[in-house]
Amino acid sequence: MPGEQPQDRRYIKLNTNENPYPPSPQVVLAIKNAAEGDLRRYPDPSARELRQKAAEVYGVPPEQIIAGNGSDDLLSILFRVCVEGGAPRQVAYPVPTYSLYDTLAAIQGAPPTTVPFPADFALPIEALVAADARVTIVCNPNSPSGTAVPVSDIAALAERTSGLVVVDEAYVDFARESALSLLGTCSNVLVLRTFSKSFSLAGMRVGLGFARREIIDELNKVKDSYNLNRVSLLAAQAALEDLPWMNVNVARVRAARETLSAELLSLGFLVLPSAANFIFAKCPRLSGKDVYTKLRERGILVRHFAAPLLSEGVRITVGSPEENAALVDALRAILAVPEVAAPAAG
Repeated sequence: MPGEQPQDRRYIKLNTNENPYPPSPQVVLAIKNAAEGDLRRYPDPSARELRQKAAEVYGVPPEQIIAGNGSDDLLSILFRVCVEGGAPRQVAYPVPTYSLYDTLAAIQGAPPTTVPFPADFALPIEALVAADARVTIVCNPNSPSGTAVPVSDIAALAERTSGLVVVDEAYVDFARESALSLLGTCSNVLVLRTFSKSFSLAGMRVGLGFARREIIDELNKVKDSYNLNRVSLLAAQAALEDLPWMNVNVARVRAARETLSAELLSLGFLVLPSAANFIFAKCPRLSGKDVYTKLRERGILVRHFAAPLLSEGVRITVGSPEENAALVDALRAILAVPEVAAPAAG
């Protein structure tokens, strides 16, 4: 299920992992120019110019790239191509993770093989290899835990399985390494990216997939002819042309993530180490549902999941410094924790 999207502006939204900073001015200009352009014509069904720009940025040939209506669209395409309903060992992934995988498996009528993450959220390589699935998905950094596994572990998994290994890198720009480095050595790896998080383009719905050409060709066979509109294509291309803007905002989010993590720890929360633009935290004194409800009453939205292993915590998007401060103040009031005064200057 998607996160709550209130229609009014009275809430501080820290529940859907949106970037607190706007996209590049070049993106805004591209959108304005597109709106004044020839919208009566269909968009390029192959997203040729966007794929060419992505090839320059990521060092992957354009024929090894597919564009989609967000990475969710690419996941849907992947399941339609690779997952057969009723057949055993079709898809596997470690849990808890992104809930869309469950939904897509159910649509295809293919019960997934789910492998529990250990307490430290290390990649359960042996169990995933033993699952012997046609498609194995690793969300890295993982949602909703925010944790990341080394790319070397993903390489070890890919080397030991004959199936396709899909690395969902929606949050990778907030982490330290990417599985794109595996494309030259692991022929069974497909990497998914999105413009929604680090590029601040959640409203445009653009995603990219990277793999060897044979895999991309198969995905293209079932892709909708015009799965991306003209405005989204131009916005994404403009975003790739201004990487410094994105990198500055990512650095700001990373710094705020570390500050917020420290403040939550000081309030007594148990905080998982995050490599994403959100934090998963548990309050020993309150249930995750109570934290969610009490914050909502104070005009702050965070995400609560009812699923096992997640219900005792909340996922908190890293917002602007002002939003994060409001969150901490609200939690301090909820927990009746007095604010520690700064020491007087000597």
